[in-house]
This record gives sequence, structure tokens and C-alpha cells, in this order.
Amino acid sequence: MVDPRSRVIQLYHKGGRVVRRLRFATRYYRGVPARILNWALYSYEDSNFSYDITAHNRAYLAATVAVVAGVGIDRARQFIAEPESDVREYVARKLAALRIRDIDKEPAFGRRLGWYAIARALRPRLIVETGVDRGLGSVLLCAALKRNAEEGSPGRYYGADINPAAGALFDKPWSDYGEILYGDSLESLRKLRGPVDLFINDSDHSAEYEYREYQTIKPLLSERAVILGDNAHSNDMLLRFSEENGRRFLFFREQPRAHWYPGAGIGISFR
Repeated sequence: MVDPRSRVIQLYHKGGRVVRRLRFATRYYRGVPARILNWALYSYEDSNFSYDITAHNRAYLAATVAVVAGVGIDRARQFIAEPESDVREYVARKLAALRIRDIDKEPAFGRRLGWYAIARALRPRLIVETGVDRGLGSVLLCAALKRNAEEGSPGRYYGADINPAAGALFDKPWSDYGEILYGDSLESLRKLRGPVDLFINDSDHSAEYEYREYQTIKPLLSERAVILGDNAHSNDMLLRFSEENGRRFLFFREQPRAHWYPGAGIGISFR
């Protein structure tokens, strides 16, 4: 027969261990409940969240860009910092002027700074992005093309989106460097002519559709082309495509600053 006092002591020690473990684990989520409440009360965004990334995360992003694009780390850091001036100011003005209910009024670029930096480093002749949504990525990519053109390396941007209202943020001067094609993205891709130096998948996030986009754009890719997958944190389609076609693959994980969302990332397929 088990001594009741012994059983109580066992439960006491087990309870203490559980409490210690819970305290240890919840340290990693300190501040998250308050951020969730702040988002619920004050944010307009129900999806496609906008936020800045931490300084630590930016350092990792610069290292990733340097490897993928073959540039020095200082150059990569410079590219990542560039949109903080003219692009941020433009987006702030545009958001203040637009009456869009599902977007916050503070410009925040998150992982898209990586898109911009890679576009600056690669100096692509043609950028194609599927899934434009509000057009924040379009603005950043065309801002990179504008700076590249001023430095003697012109390029062109094509965005594709099935929503005819997509691209609310996309306006001059950035729209001088590209345009948005409306309709099914696969159909839009089939109408393009290469070579494509930078392709960004950010449209229908089903794994099957994403893979079909990679297969459709494949004949148009240049020898130095880089593919960025915005859904690589959820599926392995870009990794699979890279393995099948002898391409290298990296994944950059976002670390949002002051937001409850744990972040997405950038899948990168390159030679």
C-alpha cells in the first residue's frame, strides 16, 4: 500500500517541476499577449501583416543577401538601409492619402527589404512578381530599379495579380519602371518574354499552384536568375524545384519587431 504522505510529497515535487518548466518556456513569449491585444485593438490588418524586423534579423538578412548576390556584407547592409529614406516617406504619404481599411498607416517593409537588396545587387534586366496585393513589394522593387537605372543598369518590372484592385500603393515615380498585369498569374506569365533575372512568387499560396508558377517561369529564367518564394516557411515547393533543376537553396527566417506574428521568410533559389 502506497503511503499517502509519500504520494503527496511526490505530487508536490512534480508540481514544482512543472511550474519551473512553465516559467522557463513562457519566457520565450514574454510580451506576446500584450502585442496580440494591441493588434486586436488598434491594427486594421487581418492578414498580410506589415512590420519591421529586428536589428539582429537585419544583420542576418545582410549576410544572406551577400551570399546569394555575391556582394560584400557592407554593400548588402547599404542596400537594406536605402528604402528608409525616399521609399518610406513615399509609402507614408500614400497610406495617409488612401482610404484602405485593411492596412495600417505606418510603412513597414519586413522581409521585403531582402527583395529590394537582392534587386539592387543583381541589377536585373527584368523582375517578375506574382501576387501584388497592396503593391508594397512593387514599390520596393521598382525603387531598386530606379536606383539601378541611375547607376547605368536599367531594368523593368512586371507584377501579376488576379485582383483588379491590387496595387493601390503603386504610383509614380515607381510606376515609370514597371506595370501590373491583371488576371490569372499563370496566364500572365505565359505572355511574358525573358530573360527574367529575378522572379518573386507571392500569389496563390497553395503548394500546387506555387509549383506550377515555377514550372511556367522556368523557360524564361536567365542563367543568373534568382527566385524568391514568399511561402517557403509553409511548404517546400521552391526547395523541391531547386533540387530538380540543380539550383542552390537558402531560407531566411523573419523576426518581426514588436509584433505578435512569428514571421514568415524568404525562400531563395539561385545558381
